[in-house]
Amino acid sequence: MKKTPEAAIEFASPNLLRIFASMVYDCLLLVAISIAYGAVVVGLRVAILGQPDVGQRIHWGLFAGIVITLGWLAILMFFYIYFWQKFGQTLGMKTWRIQLVDAKTNQRVSYSQALKRSLFAWLSFLFLGAGYWYKLIHPQQRLLHDLASDTKLILLKKK
Repeated sequence: MKKTPEAAIEFASPNLLRIFASMVYDCLLLVAISIAYGAVVVGLRVAILGQPDVGQRIHWGLFAGIVITLGWLAILMFFYIYFWQKFGQTLGMKTWRIQLVDAKTNQRVSYSQALKRSLFAWLSFLFLGAGYWYKLIHPQQRLLHDLASDTKLILLKKK
């Protein structure tokens, strides 16, 4: 019996509802990560510059605010890049049986693919989810940021 190469096996594509549900699960984790990041940033600020007077807020300044925000976005992106590259799925994706793979080989994505996908996913999200809605009209049901990073989402079978 001739064995079919894994790259030739066709996998089902998860629907948008399943993708959005996995995003909600991941958002719960991202909220916890954001709180921890905020605590570290405030702790460092207090350790370096001291506590503000009683009843006063911490004033960051424009430059520090931009740096802190960019650091926060980098941490959120790192979450996705790490899990996509290492395991092919985040905890939300694992719960909903979704996996990210290379579009050509159906293997684990590279670091650069995960980075590209993360950057384009933010753009997709910022433009009212246009990159996600694109799935409804694409013949292979791929997201716009999957096309940009040469990746695809597959629906795993129940165990």
